[in-house]
Amino acid sequence: PWQIAYSNRKKTMAAFDLEEQEQISQIKGWWEQYGTIVTVIALVAALASVGWQGWNWYRGKQGAEASALYAVVQQAAAERNAPKAREAAGAIIEKYSGTSYADLAALLSAKVQSDAGDLKNARVPLAWAAEKANDPALRSLARLRLASVLLDEKAYDEALAQVQAPSDPDLAARFADLKGDILLAKGKPEEARAAYKEAIDALSGAVKSDASALREIAQAKLDAVGSSK
Repeated sequence: PWQIAYSNRKKTMAAFDLEEQEQISQIKGWWEQYGTIVTVIALVAALASVGWQGWNWYRGKQGAEASALYAVVQQAAAERNAPKAREAAGAIIEKYSGTSYADLAALLSAKVQSDAGDLKNARVPLAWAAEKANDPALRSLARLRLASVLLDEKAYDEALAQVQAPSDPDLAARFADLKGDILLAKGKPEEARAAYKEAIDALSGAVKSDASALREIAQAKLDAVGSSK
């Protein structure tokens, strides 16, 4: 009996060996056919993972450095130090333009320059922000402020170009009001009246105090233009 059992065991082991060899052959065949693709996919996935981690690290580093420079702009603004604000904001825009700090630094530096009476240097960051700010709302705000600076410089046509089509509906009334100021300065009272009326209409139904104040101002301008005819 033991001879029979031994013989059967040998047959079983031989069957297992044959099956194993067939599996190995199948795996080798599959690998020969698809191994290169699998290797490439694994390599791409590994590189993508490393790249994503590297990108996150880089963005974090950029944000931290931009934040430190923006603190300098804020300090300069508090000190009313226009050259210092201009230099720090310029560094942020040059090195970290993809961060939100660049948008904020441009607007803050422009305000510091404008308050110092330096309209020329106020225009530079505003022109950048009006075209390249990361936040669409800040781009519209930059256009509005740039138009105001251009109006002060009597560059009426350039100022008018900035207020033609606001991209932010929340600023529509302010754009129209400033457009009226520019048109009036250009000696076009009828067109200015239409712009002031547009500003008033945009504020109809507004209940916020700042909106009410702007509506009253636009109405006063409209009345003044009307009485000058």
